[in-house]
Amino acid sequence: MKTSASILRRVLGLTLLGLACLPGLLRAAPVEQTDVFVSGQDGYHTYRIPAVIRAKNGDLLAFCEGRKSAGGDSGNIDLLLKRSADGGKTWSAQQTIWDDAENTCGNPCPVLDESTGTLWLLLTHNLGIDHEKQIAARTSKGTRTVWVASSADHGVTWTKPVEITSATKDPSWTWYATGPGVGIQIQKGPHAGRLVIPCDHNYDNPDDPNKRISGSHAIYSDDHGATWKLGGIIHPRVNECQVVELFDDRGTLLMDMRCNSGRNRRAESTSTDGGATWTAPTDSATRIEPVCQASILRHEAAKLLLFSNPASVKRVNLTVRASADDNRTWRDVAVLHPGPSAYSCLVALSPTEAGCLYERGEKKPYEKITFARFSIVAP
Repeated sequence: MKTSASILRRVLGLTLLGLACLPGLLRAAPVEQTDVFVSGQDGYHTYRIPAVIRAKNGDLLAFCEGRKSAGGDSGNIDLLLKRSADGGKTWSAQQTIWDDAENTCGNPCPVLDESTGTLWLLLTHNLGIDHEKQIAARTSKGTRTVWVASSADHGVTWTKPVEITSATKDPSWTWYATGPGVGIQIQKGPHAGRLVIPCDHNYDNPDDPNKRISGSHAIYSDDHGATWKLGGIIHPRVNECQVVELFDDRGTLLMDMRCNSGRNRRAESTSTDGGATWTAPTDSATRIEPVCQASILRHEAAKLLLFSNPASVKRVNLTVRASADDNRTWRDVAVLHPGPSAYSCLVALSPTEAGCLYERGEKKPYEKITFARFSIVAP
């Protein structure tokens, strides 16, 4: 005579078998996860602000801010890098790209020039004693500046950062951030070859001296990174952003933005002139957010737009979605982490796979930066 436990095990087994035979259930390939930066290790209190890009030789480069003694956005912050030659399964030792003593070096936003193989890394800098609110209120000792470094050997070595603030920042702006995430090189249309970097800024509100107006903008280069120019501005109530080229073969750009409208929706704007001008921002009809940075990527081989963010009104549930119709409709691809999670950056790996470098934790989102590898093929 069978025991109650054995009967229960058999019932559960049959139930699971039945579920496995149903369309769309239990068919998703597992997500491969590798922790890349773990807070408290290798001399840094907290790691934040991930960016990942694939070099011309196929290596993956994972950038982040190493926050030396605390988790906040100010203070002694260095720009760090790890690399992977096996698609994100293993990662190198930590490399320091920029360390300016007690000051803040951050907001990594790399872009690859496909024609030359050169990697450009856009960055920002401020004095470590200055906080964002002080910079925005013009009570800080210094201000936020814009810089660029480059690598001609797939990210093995980097040039010393060069300041480009005067060419890329309106003098009336206070706070400024490059990315964070990645830039793009336009593939189609009259501006093909242009390097475009998404950025954000704020400036004084003329109607209330105690408040600021936030906006997004682009900077771009038409000479393979030798010089950079300020592009079009999008405002109000938007800031951290990512840009993607749509699949219309005309070089149309979509700027996807963190939005402070209070409606917990992503904001969107488009450009048909390579980022020189942008339409007024509108709310996404379908993509929810907790007011947080997100990532959007053109996956060329799969002919998909990919999007990742905490799909919630709180910083939890880091989810990847895909669109096959240029942002009109979206389907879920994978939930990378249902718990606390925040900033992310996507990268194409193969015609059927993508990766995401993102912040996650068990009690708060900033405990580690993890690389996830997953299938983008619809079940």
